[in-house]
Amino acid sequence: MRLIKAGRIVDDRFVRVLDDAPIPEGVSAIIPASRLLADADEISRRDGLTGVLWPNNRRVAELASHLPRLALIALVFPSFRDGRAYSQARQLREHYGFRGELRATGDILRDQFLFLVRAGFDAFEVKKDADAAVFAEAVSRYSVFYQPAGDGRPSALRGRLARPNAVSAQGFTATVR
Repeated sequence: MRLIKAGRIVDDRFVRVLDDAPIPEGVSAIIPASRLLADADEISRRDGLTGVLWPNNRRVAELASHLPRLALIALVFPSFRDGRAYSQARQLREHYGFRGELRATGDILRDQFLFLVRAGFDAFEVKKDADAAVFAEAVSRYSVFYQPAGDGRPSALRGRLARPNAVSAQGFTATVR
């Protein structure tokens, strides 16, 4: 799988660890949710960045106490029709304030890319090589949005209000205080 991050195709510095496999020391590792919850103390003491593969049928509230120790959360899309990971991403960014890498993995399509970004995802595992270039290019396609979202970008209204003496649609100058 190709990894898209910050609009570029990059090498994945994390390795996936299976349920019962030993977690290598000094290596960035993505572990399954069940393993994180069962061995949280041991995992928190390891040397190396830790990520978790979080299924979309688990509540992110279960993850809340572990967030300060996680560098990455990979949210799973088992089917492109199943959008529960969008809600999980927004909750992690907006409610829990998670600022680490939020990765979309599973069955994601290029048509969903902008929605994934707006929900707060900043890394994407892409199955098809042809989609990788499209995902990478799409990051810079739009610069202004009307709706607030989980990606942290200000809406068009907030951007306008932030500029002093913005000109309104009727041509009047409004001083924002």
